[in-house]
Amino acid sequence: MTYEWPPLTPGDPDEVARRVAAVLQDAWQRLADAQERVLLSITARWRLPYVLETLEEFKESIADFATRVDEEARAFVQRQLPHLYEQGARAAAVDPGRPFGWTAMHTEALQSLAADSYGDFLRRSQEAERMASQWYRTARAVARREVPLLAAGNRTAVQSARELAKRLEGQGLTHVVYRNGARVPVRAWAEAATLAKSAVAYNAGTLNRAREAGVSHVEVFDSVGCGWTRHNDPDVAAGSIRTVEEAAQWPISHPRCRRAFGPRPDVTELL
Repeated sequence: MTYEWPPLTPGDPDEVARRVAAVLQDAWQRLADAQERVLLSITARWRLPYVLETLEEFKESIADFATRVDEEARAFVQRQLPHLYEQGARAAAVDPGRPFGWTAMHTEALQSLAADSYGDFLRRSQEAERMASQWYRTARAVARREVPLLAAGNRTAVQSARELAKRLEGQGLTHVVYRNGARVPVRAWAEAATLAKSAVAYNAGTLNRAREAGVSHVEVFDSVGCGWTRHNDPDVAAGSIRTVEEAAQWPISHPRCRRAFGPRPDVTELL
């Protein structure tokens, strides 16, 4: 399957998140369209060879979706994450006369972030692939068992075919259903995951630059009322002073979090 999307260009986190979400939604829609062709093959032709042919096309679309997630995840971690990490590091410069450089500490931190982000994308996509593969196996088994018998019994083949397609349609691909029961559109999880990893990368650059400069505390910039460990945590984050280690533990507190940090070299201990 050919995709017309241009290479991912590092830039604004919101724009990149929208692009990644659009690319993966496009791949998922192609998968949903392939599923629709299977259902149409049952109602319009109800001949086993043709139904099985469309099922194989659906199976290929599952593989294409997995490939697209892999390609987009790799592009994100190889291009966007280094860009944001460096932005965060440059914004945290305590000594303007000391330019940012990709020292061993920063390189190792970025490699860890990239591995974690890439793995998270794949784990999320595997749930989508699992659901699609389960539908493929179910549809194939049902087709082999029932399509050859569509004309049997007192009902017409057309009626039987429509009922069979309706049963399979009830297991559609409008959402990814995770093991915990959550129903999430592909676009939503792709955008949320991208924004979260972007924020973590930017803040990692800030915090590691602070460490490099010997700064032990940072000021927190966050949405008004946003909690420290979760959105409704009564421990409000905005305007508070935290140690670099505390900040590293909670670089964000929830999906789409806008948290950022500013080095406070004037603070050496909390009162």
